Amino acid sequence: MVSFTLDDRQEALVQEVRAIGKNVLSGAYDVYSKHLDQRSRFRATQPYYERAIKAGLLQLLIPAAVGGKSQSFLDSAIVLEELHGLDSSIMIHTVGTALGLLPLILAGTSEQKERYLEPFLSGEGAPLASLAHSEPQGTANFLERGGKGLGMTARKAGDFYLVNGEKLWTTNLAGWDDKGATLTCLCVRYSEDGGPEKPDVDPADNVMILAVTREIVAQNDPEAFKVLQEPDLMGHTGASGPHTRYTNFKVPLDAVLFGPGEATPVIEQAFGVTAALVGAMAVGTMRAAFERALEFARRDNRGGSVPIIQRQSPADLLIDAKIKIDTSRMIVWKAVDALENGPGSASERFETCLEAKIYPSDSAISCVWDCMQVVGMTSYAQDAVFPRLLNDAAVFSLFDGGNVGIRRRQFQRLLASKDYQPWANTFRD
Repeated sequence: MVSFTLDDRQEALVQEVRAIGKNVLSGAYDVYSKHLDQRSRFRATQPYYERAIKAGLLQLLIPAAVGGKSQSFLDSAIVLEELHGLDSSIMIHTVGTALGLLPLILAGTSEQKERYLEPFLSGEGAPLASLAHSEPQGTANFLERGGKGLGMTARKAGDFYLVNGEKLWTTNLAGWDDKGATLTCLCVRYSEDGGPEKPDVDPADNVMILAVTREIVAQNDPEAFKVLQEPDLMGHTGASGPHTRYTNFKVPLDAVLFGPGEATPVIEQAFGVTAALVGAMAVGTMRAAFERALEFARRDNRGGSVPIIQRQSPADLLIDAKIKIDTSRMIVWKAVDALENGPGSASERFETCLEAKIYPSDSAISCVWDCMQVVGMTSYAQDAVFPRLLNDAAVFSLFDGGNVGIRRRQFQRLLASKDYQPWANTFRD
């Protein structure tokens, strides 16, 4: 029988995470949101992020097998649901760091893990990691034959790779001081001459991942790595996804994590995992809105004789919101459990992750909006929590592989495959 009941260890994890939320994250938004631009708000979150690191938040998202505390991807989903609605920006720092480490965690050698993971396991400081893939011209079709591939190139020159190109929407890439993250898994296209992709090659064969540390940034000329802009965002107003430029940026040969022909499957696997985890972030945001709307409906009568929860229209809105939240959570939990336990092949498990990205993220805005309608005009005030939650919800369908440009197209390719079995991710043969 399928069970969606957490065991005693997972229930204890919920309580641990709630304590981190109460003792570390609560009140942070009121402080950093007063800054007028994205970069200043991001930097103002650093003391809170450092406290969260000390409390063990990042370790809860790193598998125990490599020195963290997470026993499963379900643990990660629990953490994100509990905290993302409380402070989305600081959680984006944390999730972005976990994503930045995923190539190492999923496919790195023991030597690579020993070399790069220690700062993230120590529980000290404010280490940031980044999986730097997205680019200004878009990367939705970077693997399409005959296309341009990744714009950022790496060509071999003596003992180094020379990297040229730009990145954008790459969480944490600039670090706290525009001198780089603690570790950046930099996705580049190998090119012998640094020129455009050849039309007769498979772009997947030329992708590489380079491990760029702050030390490597410091060893380069100051003009080799530049932060061009920190875009001001509609939601997640304390997060960082800078526009950066690399110009003849030197990366030592021994900093190659995955060479041509090795990197693409690792990138796809990493973004498969995060697809499901974005669903958990959306659940957390929806849940925060629902809890506030329900509390309001149970105590406020809006000038009438009974609390508005007893009125049919508000109750129906809350019912719809609750069903969306519970359905989204079940899809997410199924997806993260399937990643480790099946059933189905890798592509069939990936289908469940796509469902966990698409449905919750597409439901988030309507769910938050329904909760706002329950509360009415009061929810529209800037000092209410609902505008922040609505703005945060708007990004879930757009980032980590936009639902229209990437995630639904990945799903489409699965459906079109001649080997597609629609229920293989549910029933064992």
